Amino acid sequence: MPGLLALAVAIPAQAGRYNIDAVERHEAWHSLRLTLGEERHARAVEQHSYSDTVFSVNASPGACDRPWLEMRVELGEVQAESATVNRVPADLLVDEGRVHAGQAAFITERGNSGFYVRFTLPDTAAALADMRSGEVLRLRIHRAEQDYWFLVFRLEGARAALDRMHRLCRAAAG
Repeated sequence: MPGLLALAVAIPAQAGRYNIDAVERHEAWHSLRLTLGEERHARAVEQHSYSDTVFSVNASPGACDRPWLEMRVELGEVQAESATVNRVPADLLVDEGRVHAGQAAFITERGNSGFYVRFTLPDTAAALADMRSGEVLRLRIHRAEQDYWFLVFRLEGARAALDRMHRLCRAAAG
C-alpha cells in the first residue's frame, strides 16, 4: 500500500518498531492500528502536509478517552540518547477558532532518526472536537523568546480518521 512506509516511521515516542495493520485512508488522514507484543495503540495520522513531519492523535486500550497528540520530525541522523530535551509553550488553532494553549515536550529516542513533540493541553477533547469540524490545524511552538515554529496541517478526513481511531481503540480494549 503506498504511504505505508511513511506510516512506519510515525511510531509513538518511547516505543520500539510496531507492526502496522488495519490502515485506512480518509482524505488527507489515515487511521491504523499499532501492535508490539501485547501492546496495542490506535492512531489517526496526517502525513501529507510535510515530507519530514507527521502529526498524529493516539489512543491506547484502557485509556481510549484520553488520547494524546504527537508530532514526529525526521532529523536524518540517529539519536544517541533517549531524553526529554525541552518543554515549551505551544498553541493549537483550528481554522480561526479559539486558541488551545498548552505545552510541547521535545523528546528524542536512542536509535531513532527523528524527534517527537508531545503536546499536553488543558482540554484535549475540545481541541479534538474543533479538529473534527475544521479545515486547517495551525501549530505555534515557542522554541525560545521571540522564536516561534509554525506548522499547518490539513484536516480533510480528520473526523473519519479520529472516529475510526476511537473504534479501533475500543475494539482492542475488548
